Amino acid sequence: MARAMFEYTKTVLKKVSFNSDLFCKEVEKALSRLLPYERDELTIWLKQFTSNKPELYSCLALIE
Repeated sequence: MARAMFEYTKTVLKKVSFNSDLFCKEVEKALSRLLPYERDELTIWLKQFTSNKPELYSCLALIE
């Protein structure tokens, strides 16, 4: 079940990546709901996903 939540979170983040405000809100929600090791995985995924999306860089401050 926990793995499903992580995959669902990635799906939602991909869908809202067109709007940086929504993206940041979803990142905040994900960080509050995921397990500690999933947060680490999400951090890695976010850095890769936003590497070519400068408008989403501001959301990376939430994970640090």
